[in-house]
Amino acid sequence: MTTSELACVYSALILHDDEVPITADKITALCKAASVEIEPIWPSLFAKCLADKDVGCLINAIGAAPAAGAAGGAAAAEEAAPVEEEKEPEPESEEESDDDMGFSLFD
Repeated sequence: MTTSELACVYSALILHDDEVPITADKITALCKAASVEIEPIWPSLFAKCLADKDVGCLINAIGAAPAAGAAGGAAAAEEAAPVEEEKEPEPESEEESDDDMGFSLFD
């Protein structure tokens, strides 16, 4: 994200937190008060995008999205996983001991 975008996001969050309607003029005013130079297109884009949205629900949805996505992915993986037949374990070969080599590490 660019500095302009981040400044507009933070401004929108501040306005939402203060329960003030999010408008392009208010986003611009907050950015000017913070001495952040922004491109003129961003405040109007953010204001139009957030005009009919409940910002509180958007914030809550961000935290819930990964949990819902992970659960859905796990269920799909269980359905698609092929059934593997159990294989008998191969007998392990006996390892040689230090005595068989004729020397020891601590001799």
